[in-house]
Amino acid sequence: MKRVKSRQIKVGSLKIGGDAPISVQSMTNTKTHDIDKTVSQIKKLELAGCELVRVAVPDKKAVAALSHIKELIKIPLVADIHFNYKLALAALDAGADKIRINPGNIGNESRVREIIEKAREKRIPIRIGVNAGSLHKKYRDSGESLAKSLANSALEYVGFFEDLDFLDFIVSVKASSVTATIEAYELLASKVNCPLHIGVTEAGTLVTGTVKSAIGIGTLLREGIGDTIRVSLTANPIKEVEVGFKILRALELRCVGPEIISCPTCGRCEIDLIALTKKVEKKLSKCKIPLKIAVMGCIVNGPGEAREADLGIAAGKGEGLLFAKGKPIKKVPEGDLVEALLTLVSEFERG
Repeated sequence: MKRVKSRQIKVGSLKIGGDAPISVQSMTNTKTHDIDKTVSQIKKLELAGCELVRVAVPDKKAVAALSHIKELIKIPLVADIHFNYKLALAALDAGADKIRINPGNIGNESRVREIIEKAREKRIPIRIGVNAGSLHKKYRDSGESLAKSLANSALEYVGFFEDLDFLDFIVSVKASSVTATIEAYELLASKVNCPLHIGVTEAGTLVTGTVKSAIGIGTLLREGIGDTIRVSLTANPIKEVEVGFKILRALELRCVGPEIISCPTCGRCEIDLIALTKKVEKKLSKCKIPLKIAVMGCIVNGPGEAREADLGIAAGKGEGLLFAKGKPIKKVPEGDLVEALLTLVSEFERG
């Protein structure tokens, strides 16, 4: 698929836009002023593959923690600011790698201009974050569709930033409605060349939020729209990162680690396939090689159904078949299936 061409910005050492890989980010749910808890969560996110992390900055205590947090983590740190423009200025002085503001709730143009000038001085990018829940009144009451209101609001801010000759910004236009989100980004992408941060906001709990995000983010990415993604879940932020990479993997945009291909259970299944697949997925969670690995519940059809997989197991009653590229290698007792598969994966890792 062909990506919509955007200009590139840098957030710390991370490149976003242009021909840079689509990055996956998340946001902590700790109190930012609790440095130990916040850093602990960020380190777990780093291990999960998170490439950019955002923290809430609602007060001066949170601002004061930013420089300490930044010293203890490896990935770029984004300060999330609402309402108080002075917190945005302070976050820029504290060394945040990027700040996120919604100009609609920051205040008058002079305050936004002051933030832009400080960001220019510090050479720090800004995300213009427009959300359905915090649209400026003139767009909320415009009579236009939500998608058009989001896009038009963002375009006004883009014009303001560009008129001040500040181009180091990224834009998002999010709603909890999947269709409104998709339409808003499509409208925006047709009129700007800045990098776009995409996602469905307030998407919901793990299953609901994953489905809505996969449809919304996946549709946009398939159209070539989007340079960095955040999956918003009412769940552990690590799940946001995992789902984000799985969306990119499903679209063959980022092939990091194994993709597990598993069949739905049916009456032919003679093994606890759900438990077996979960075990394989857990054991391979730290593998970084982009293998397709099949876990099938039928020893007769399994290899054929998953012939495009690099490696796989097809389980039968009391035993299973180990195979590669659809070709059988050997039969293995049921209790040894996972270890046999892991051994084969290790051989691939060693080359």
